[in-house]
Amino acid sequence: MKQSISLNAARAFIEAHFDEPVTLAQLAALSALSVSRFATVFRQQYGSSPYRYLCGLRIQRAQTLLLEGVPGSVVATEVGFFDQSHFGRHFKRCCGMTPSMFIERAGANAAMHGGVVQATASRSASAIRSSC
Repeated sequence: MKQSISLNAARAFIEAHFDEPVTLAQLAALSALSVSRFATVFRQQYGSSPYRYLCGLRIQRAQTLLLEGVPGSVVATEVGFFDQSHFGRHFKRCCGMTPSMFIERAGANAAMHGGVVQATASRSASAIRSSC
């Protein structure tokens, strides 16, 4: 039970600071565990490594910003990636498409359904997020 509480603190820290560099050492210290033990327990509890969890949060926020029309180069730094190339690699690995393909698909879905781009794009983003 105590580990679960300390893992919740680490997860909350990741969620609050996803746009900043976060280290395993910081998270392990919050959880009062060794780095290796923290990584193992986090993976068991949440189903992914702390780094993959962090990247997933960054990608979710990036999708929202892209749908709002923010340029990819700005999105990359806003969500904590080193540069646009780093962001593009992670986005493609997570979502199976590049950020520009994501925007095109969201726009095509909106045009196809004749609805508001933002509403349809949000549904598109949530469908894509679930696959990330």
